[in-house]
Amino acid sequence: MNDVALKSGTQEIVVEEVLPHAPETIWKALTTGELINRWLRMPLIGFEAVEGRHFTFQTTPAGMWDGVIHCQVLEAKPNERLAYAWKGGHEGNAGYGSRLDTVVTWTLFKVDSGTRLRLVHSGFVLPRNDVAFTNMGAGWKRVVPSIGDVVAEQVSSKKLH
Repeated sequence: MNDVALKSGTQEIVVEEVLPHAPETIWKALTTGELINRWLRMPLIGFEAVEGRHFTFQTTPAGMWDGVIHCQVLEAKPNERLAYAWKGGHEGNAGYGSRLDTVVTWTLFKVDSGTRLRLVHSGFVLPRNDVAFTNMGAGWKRVVPSIGDVVAEQVSSKKLH
């Protein structure tokens, strides 16, 4: 974990969804570059589910920020937990594109009906990250269910099992 995510006074986004697929199948969707691109809809460069691995996402630039989100895998326990640092923004920006130093954690729990997928995006410093917290809170609520849609498409075409 990074220091910001552990500080009191920070906020987190939590989204949970039960998906009708095995944890191994959901894990593939969380750790396969092509599938991540489909459910997150941001270009991904250099991802591998290996602790210490650095990778980036590209989103819309703003002000002095180039739109690159710098990430590093903090934990990768296959079929159970994936955590990565999520850093972006610029000190010179206010609102969208302000400095962001957070952690995204995916936890998979086997349940009778498939997998309970829990996302926690932690470390939002308010008020500095108000815009990111609001926008990403709404965004993650759309993204998490779309992982199930991507998996269902893959399963039906027999690309995942």
